[in-house]
Amino acid sequence: MTSVTSNPPKAPEPPESDTWTLAGAKAHFSEVVERARGHGPQTITRYGQPAAVVVASDEWARKTRRIGTLADFFAASPLRGADDLAIEPRADFPPDTAE
Repeated sequence: MTSVTSNPPKAPEPPESDTWTLAGAKAHFSEVVERARGHGPQTITRYGQPAAVVVASDEWARKTRRIGTLADFFAASPLRGADDLAIEPRADFPPDTAE
């Protein structure tokens, strides 16, 4: 009697660059995370197009940290105190008709 065994498909090999296919990222997720922590953002593609980016948590915290308030932003504007600043109303915007 002959037995036929099928070999399960191999997981895609990790890339040398910082771009992964979705299948490769799923198969090597812990390596994707380690590379993000040690080498920078890792891009994951789906159907050949960038779909997601894995970044280290400290980099994410640094990039998303708020610096100041909206009031601080406007107070530091170079337009603050510009008396000659004229803003024309948009022609395609209806006027306020509420009474």
